[in-house]
Amino acid sequence: MTDSRYKKLQRIYVVVILLVSFTPLFLLGGIMYYQVSKTYRTKIEEQIRYRVISQADTIDLFLKERTAILAAIADTVSFNQIINEKTLLKTFELINLRAGAFVDLGVIDQTGQHRAYVGPYDLKGLNYYNQPWFGEVMAKGLYVSDVFTGFRAFPHFIIAIRRQEDKNSWILRATIDPDIFAAIVRSAQIGKTGDAFLVNKEGLFQTTPRFSGGILGKSDIDPTAYGGLTTINEEINSKGEKRLTAGRWLKNKTWLLIVSQDVSEEMGSLLKTRNQEIAIILMGSILIILTTVITTRYTVSKLKNADARMNELNAQLLQSDKLAALGKMAAGVAHEINNPLAVILQKTGWMEDLLEDEAFQKSKEIEEYRVSLKKIEEHVERARKVVHNMLGFARKMEPRLEDVDVNQTLKQTISLLENYARLNNIELRAMLSADIPIIASDQSQLQQVFLNIISNAIDAIGRDGLVEVKSAVNHSTIDVTISDNGPGIPEEQQKSIFDPFFTTKQTGKGTGLGLWITYNIIEKLGGSISFHSETGKGTTFTVKIPKVPPTEK
Repeated sequence: MTDSRYKKLQRIYVVVILLVSFTPLFLLGGIMYYQVSKTYRTKIEEQIRYRVISQADTIDLFLKERTAILAAIADTVSFNQIINEKTLLKTFELINLRAGAFVDLGVIDQTGQHRAYVGPYDLKGLNYYNQPWFGEVMAKGLYVSDVFTGFRAFPHFIIAIRRQEDKNSWILRATIDPDIFAAIVRSAQIGKTGDAFLVNKEGLFQTTPRFSGGILGKSDIDPTAYGGLTTINEEINSKGEKRLTAGRWLKNKTWLLIVSQDVSEEMGSLLKTRNQEIAIILMGSILIILTTVITTRYTVSKLKNADARMNELNAQLLQSDKLAALGKMAAGVAHEINNPLAVILQKTGWMEDLLEDEAFQKSKEIEEYRVSLKKIEEHVERARKVVHNMLGFARKMEPRLEDVDVNQTLKQTISLLENYARLNNIELRAMLSADIPIIASDQSQLQQVFLNIISNAIDAIGRDGLVEVKSAVNHSTIDVTISDNGPGIPEEQQKSIFDPFFTTKQTGKGTGLGLWITYNIIEKLGGSISFHSETGKGTTFTVKIPKVPPTEK
């Protein structure tokens, strides 16, 4: 494509993207406002639902803890012990220190007589036999009362525990601090219009509401409108304002927690959201225009680069086709060679069996025969390895595990490249650790890995340099590092060096497959390969080979 066609394509992109972007933008704004107002209402309901559930659980836990404390005291002391007011006072101070919220503590016998008392009121000696709560606790064993005035003529509620001791019963009774309890209930209030309070089954306030009414006063709440689960009702007050009221019964089923909130207080922020939405749309329009122009220029530029890259890939595909054809040929040759190798190996085995015959045992040349057969087997095995490598080139093959001395493999590889390095005045220096163990791996494939990396290092240096080869053993791997003091790999090319057909060498001097093959070999062997390179300082490759014991082949 010519430059004029790229410019025309860029203009088309800009026009189409702007049309597609701005057409739904304002429609989307209207839909969003509607959806936001709808979800906002749902959010308010969910918030008030969560508050009433959470606060009901908190109140239930508060009552459960105080009940458990009183039950523990009643179960661990006898009647004669607890009526001792010193013991009772010590107990009272202890439970207030540990848990708090207790106003007083008293012990009542089965006749209703108040036998011992600790607290701010003069209640000792009073008889509660005719009090409604006394019969309840004697019958149920545990009783949490509604708020009542009683002998002290002050609204309060009690928790009472009955204990059976031999044939006698007695009651441990405690009054809960109404201020602390009311503060727990009120903590569910939010904002200027939020309220939270308790009512009983008759609709009487058990705590003081925030705006109207008082404790033990009649509320406008109909308890029958609230079921066993959390119930949310919408009411309209005298000013025409909507108010959400959420109710949940506590676990004792006698108190109903009410949490209420004016809808207008929460929905007032919706107007701010609308104004913010308009501002966002305007800013978004500006950003769309800028982004469209920038991205289309970038896209067209990438397209031009892609066209150039495509031409390069076409050349690489031709090379790939040649390699594929070579791979097929290698597979055919390997197959043809494998058959005679198998026959040779079979015959040598037969000949070894013949040597065990008594007639051959007397021959003077029997040892020479055995050595010759051994040589034949060694060369057959060598040929099999060559065939194995040819098949590995033609198709992916699993590594052929054998006992491998990594140091020895490195020495053999270095010896193969010494003449090539010496011609270019490059020193190959080996610093191999003496404690490298024998491992189970594929020696021929490892040698190919080392050969590729070291020859690349020599090519990178060109002339007059140093290549260092080191080996070391770690916990689970044998680490081989190959370093050169060449020019290094440019940073922009480092991410591509393991890609097939990528090469930093001049055209015609490299296929770009060496490091790709190296990477695949190490990956198949279960190891890893990494490198570090700095321009002007050289490159270091690190190969981590799994330390597999020979017994696990």
